[in-house]
Amino acid sequence: MKARLVWHKKKIYEDESILEIKIWQIPKSEKFPFGYKYSFVYIQKGVRVIGYDNAEGKGDHRHFYNGVTPHIVLLT
Repeated sequence: MKARLVWHKKKIYEDESILEIKIWQIPKSEKFPFGYKYSFVYIQKGVRVIGYDNAEGKGDHRHFYNGVTPHIVLLT
């Protein structure tokens, strides 16, 4: 099974800031036990202000300006 885009929303605001969310369904694995990859980003004046994703090799993490920190996703 290839990655299948199941949700994509991109909004460009009047001040040209951007909010974009993408969710892909992928095969369940040890690295992706829920079978999903995701990306959320908010960009203002060409600078990523905040973002969340679970890129392979990094797991769930948060981008805040230039920093990256682990992020724990709790699903019940």
